[in-house]
Amino acid sequence: MATTPNTMSIKQGLSLWCPQSAVLNRISRVSVPSRSFRRSFVAASSFDNENREYVVVGGGNAAGYAARTFVEHGQANGKLCIVTKEPYAPYERPALTKAYLFPLDKKPARLPGFHTCVGAGGERQTPDWYKEQGIEMLYEDPVTGIDIEKQTLTTNSGKLLKYGTLIIATGCTASRFPEKIGGNLPGVHYIRDVADADSLISSLGKAKKLVVVGGGYIGMEVAAAAVAWKLDTTIIFPEEHLLSRLFTPSLAQKYEQLYQDSGVKFVKGAKIKHLESGPDSRVTAVKLEDGSSIETDTVVIGIGAKPAVSPFDMVGLNNTVGGIEVDGQFRTNIPGIFAIGDVAAFPLKIYNRIARVEHVDHARKSAQHCIKSLLTAHTHTHDYLPYFYSRVFEYEGSSRKVWWQFFGDNVGEAVEVGNFDPKVATFWIDSGKLKGVLLESGSPEEFQLLPKLARSQPSVDIAKLQNASSVEEALEIAQASL
Repeated sequence: MATTPNTMSIKQGLSLWCPQSAVLNRISRVSVPSRSFRRSFVAASSFDNENREYVVVGGGNAAGYAARTFVEHGQANGKLCIVTKEPYAPYERPALTKAYLFPLDKKPARLPGFHTCVGAGGERQTPDWYKEQGIEMLYEDPVTGIDIEKQTLTTNSGKLLKYGTLIIATGCTASRFPEKIGGNLPGVHYIRDVADADSLISSLGKAKKLVVVGGGYIGMEVAAAAVAWKLDTTIIFPEEHLLSRLFTPSLAQKYEQLYQDSGVKFVKGAKIKHLESGPDSRVTAVKLEDGSSIETDTVVIGIGAKPAVSPFDMVGLNNTVGGIEVDGQFRTNIPGIFAIGDVAAFPLKIYNRIARVEHVDHARKSAQHCIKSLLTAHTHTHDYLPYFYSRVFEYEGSSRKVWWQFFGDNVGEAVEVGNFDPKVATFWIDSGKLKGVLLESGSPEEFQLLPKLARSQPSVDIAKLQNASSVEEALEIAQASL
């Protein structure tokens, strides 16, 4: 959660490019266009996108919420083009490791049910919605090159695209095992898009033994879904406990016990040597460095992600947290080029450091802030409060549904209150101030209190919190400190 402090210089503003509609208007007012103007018009007509004023590269959450913000400001119709490597309109990606993985008899999520922006209570933006709004969508054609001087993009299919303002929303790619240790064997899965999830579901329907590599969000959510499939499931990770970047050892132990009660096994502090395969080349076992092996027929690798900066490396990268460096309005150091979502390394104002946040909440809010700053006189620095959550075991017939939320920063001394029956809360106190708070199974009112506490960072009597007899009492103590 913590990142190395850094400084950020103020970036330059956007550049303007004259769209085709403006060119056509000028032609109608000029009786005899000059030869040079005729040449420039012919050149402009050779581009493969009709909407050129604003181009968004990427088709994930950030792109969907950016599109909505353009529409809200009346600047989408005939002006906005979205280029994506996927065959689908932008969707709420977190569903892929949650309800999308449920067995068919547990009512799994499917498109078009979770297109953006339903995750934040907005309209479901289906492919027809983009057509109705006059937004040009270029599917299954990732951008492979950029010419900053000419303000053009090239795509995998060879298209040449023109942009006036460019918004990079390429997100992340899954970290993969090297091929030489079995990272590409049949039966080995990674999850970043619908195709990945569909491939995994196909395997789960035939699987008997599942190994999940990684004890973070992906690992926890996939393993929880596997319980619904009644699979022999093992989670392997090198850390000493689950979600070590956020959970305290005590908190992790409670969640681990819940998984174990559901039949999930853990192999902690383990390092993987390689994946083994059978005569048909399909994965058959995970070989650990201590010489032991775990039999399996399906493996899911959930060991993190890398910002998808290519082919935009020259725009300006942050070498500390990764990603494309931007200012508080998501401007890069190239005029007219912005970056939002997982790929953006931005000033985390509340903690005075540079951060890159891989989370749907930041993807949504960074997109909205960026587009508002681009289209209006809005000049405020993005003031983001880190937020993470997870929801698992929410399928029909589950004996225990899990939903926790965290706001703030997990620094300082941790105070845990509650017995996980079902509630438990953890408060992080640093120099007498409340810096972060996590709550499991809270009420709507209790969840709404968390960001207020984390943003205000009130002084809290740590002894009172430690002596609280219940989560409710602890939250009342924290609330009183406001």
